[in-house]
Amino acid sequence: MTGDPAVPQAITADPPVSALRPLLSQQWLDLTFLHWPAAPRDVAPLLPPGTVPDTLGADTYVGLVAFRIHRIGWFRLPGIPYFGSFPETNVRLYAVDAHGRRGVVFRSLDASRLAPVLVARGLFRLPYLWSRMAVRKEADTVAYTGRRRWPGPRGARCDLTVRVGERIEEPTALEHFLTARWGMHSAFFGRPAFLPNAHPRWPLYRAELLHLREDVVRAAGLPEPVGAPVSVLYSPGVAVRFSRPWGRRPAGPP
Repeated sequence: MTGDPAVPQAITADPPVSALRPLLSQQWLDLTFLHWPAAPRDVAPLLPPGTVPDTLGADTYVGLVAFRIHRIGWFRLPGIPYFGSFPETNVRLYAVDAHGRRGVVFRSLDASRLAPVLVARGLFRLPYLWSRMAVRKEADTVAYTGRRRWPGPRGARCDLTVRVGERIEEPTALEHFLTARWGMHSAFFGRPAFLPNAHPRWPLYRAELLHLREDVVRAAGLPEPVGAPVSVLYSPGVAVRFSRPWGRRPAGPP
């Protein structure tokens, strides 16, 4: 990409796009968001063509997000109960393109169902990886475990536990920046692509990190996080719909 991106869309708590003809639907449940600041120059080489790091102040961020996907469904068909429901943990970055579209860039997506991993890798060229995973809730704590199986590095892990705190009535600027994302930047057969999504406003809670042992961030090609995460959030979840991908130009106004 040449030149700087246009002025990005404002980060809002409500989705700027609708999914009247959903390509894909699912629920994201029991999410924990951990984030560390990063220098934009360190992550820029890892982003898809046509995007640059999205920043808040001088920093961009590296995210580690653990949750459950529930009942993936194609188009308007009912969600699949077994193969469409599984734990997932992703390592993500934040980017903006020349049209001002702010989105997530996934560096890795560990999931516990092999069939969805194969479909996502084969059809959509997404960096899904097959792992042994579990999510356990007890009172106000949520624990996530994961060990990578294939394609590797085999044994890469992510174990974390949080205690859920008070409900957030009005997220801070940083909390908006990290969670109010309405699409994914990727490259499809070498061409930039943006996959928009729509879901209700996040119900967010502050959370306390009780335990973290992971090496999936480094396995995703990023520097190992230094110190405690600057943001720890929890959400019980939302229902999500994905629209068809957009290429170099947006499909229309949001």
